[in-house]
Amino acid sequence: MKKMVPGPSKVVTGIPPSGIRAFFDLVLGMKDVISLGVGEPDFVTPWSIRESAIYSLEQGYTSYTSNWGMKELRKAISRFLIGRHGVDYDYENAVLITVGASEATDLVLRAILNPGDEVIIPDPCFVSYGPLTVLAGGKPVFIPTSLETGFKMSPAQIRKALTPRTKAILINYPSNPTGASYSRKELLGIAAVAREKNLLVISDEIYDELTYEGEHTAFPSLPGMKERTIYLNGFSKAYAMTGWRIGYACGPSEIIGAMMKIHQYSMMCVSITGQFAALEALRSGLKEAQEMKKEYFRRRNFIVEELNRIGLTCHTPEGAFYVFPSVKKTGMNGVEFATRLLKREKVAVVPGIAFSPRAADHLRFSYATAFDDIREALRRIERFLSVKS
Repeated sequence: MKKMVPGPSKVVTGIPPSGIRAFFDLVLGMKDVISLGVGEPDFVTPWSIRESAIYSLEQGYTSYTSNWGMKELRKAISRFLIGRHGVDYDYENAVLITVGASEATDLVLRAILNPGDEVIIPDPCFVSYGPLTVLAGGKPVFIPTSLETGFKMSPAQIRKALTPRTKAILINYPSNPTGASYSRKELLGIAAVAREKNLLVISDEIYDELTYEGEHTAFPSLPGMKERTIYLNGFSKAYAMTGWRIGYACGPSEIIGAMMKIHQYSMMCVSITGQFAALEALRSGLKEAQEMKKEYFRRRNFIVEELNRIGLTCHTPEGAFYVFPSVKKTGMNGVEFATRLLKREKVAVVPGIAFSPRAADHLRFSYATAFDDIREALRRIERFLSVKS
């Protein structure tokens, strides 16, 4: 009898594939599709940043860097955070350069969690948070949010979800997929719970520069929170640098050092070319980032107004470049709506269930797409709604 070849681990087998990618397999090969699906800026990385990377290659910078990342980049990030948020991190042992904020999320969860430790996560959330918690040996504890609550979790909900195994709160704001963000007052309420219950906070603020309502408050800038917050950020969204894959993590040196230990074995270091590009982004890219933000703001206002006008209930997101409308009134769930819309009108959006079973009646639209394409997509959606199945 032939022996069965050993297969993948039970933990990995039990994790579903990304709902975003699974849906977009349907798009491959289709012509004339307008995609409002992928969360990627439609802008090209600003020229000064690209030129800096090209120049670094011409100068022969093609080697490994320190596992921590280039010293010059870590220094620049430290200076930037002091000026931007008033938070001072020692670049020597409290700043780590990672392969995007996604790797930083993976690293921090593996660095802090013991088997069975629980992480409180607002729901719906970015697709990787739950699986990465499980892969790190932890247990995700999802806090339900809704259109009625502005897709925000409250301190009362967090307190109710606490158990002796709770280790951390993972918060992302402005949020993917909902665009929801938190005011300073709201964050202070969450911080009070973390201090009282001695919890860590993992704060993914990758969309911080794309905040449209009020000023963005960095979580480690709150009283007593720098020493218990792991701050995650990067260059992908604000600077249109998704393909460069440059992120960073800042926090208590003990935890950042533990993250670096995993990083040095799994990734070794981040691309030196990308690090030169990120360094230039901090030097000269903020002005162009602000211009991109103005255009996202224009698109946000247009898409929210139009979705509500044609009958899809949509809240106004405070940041990022997503809207998360409900399709409940149509009698279809998100998957049915998205599938029919794609086949009939060739408009691609992401079903809300990709982010949470609780969001089955929602869709995620990205407005990181040319304004004319957004306008045409909405025209097609209105036509789709006007024709009965």
